[in-house]
Amino acid sequence: MKNILIQFTQNGMGRGSEELGVVLATNYLNLLSQEDDLPRFIAFYNGGVKLVCSKSPVIDILKALEAKGVNLVACKTCLNHFGILDKMQVGIAGTMMDIIDLQKKADKVISL
Repeated sequence: MKNILIQFTQNGMGRGSEELGVVLATNYLNLLSQEDDLPRFIAFYNGGVKLVCSKSPVIDILKALEAKGVNLVACKTCLNHFGILDKMQVGIAGTMMDIIDLQKKADKVISL
């Protein structure tokens, strides 16, 4: 595993259409899961926490990544803000300090 942190800061990828953003995130994560070199961490905050919750189209992909050793951390404050902490299906709910620690330790941070 590479010491890389990928951050999802919204429900999907890119600006503009959220619907298209979710399609792009699904494609991205699916392709990423097929790689040999995976990131060590994926963090989710703000609207990105919706990706780790029930009804997210990427739950199965995220579960597969987690099974391969990728650590998934979702911002607990964000989950509470959206009222979806109880809908979390994968990863762990962490604090903003946990995310800051991941950012400090990573050799590379990729924000999507």
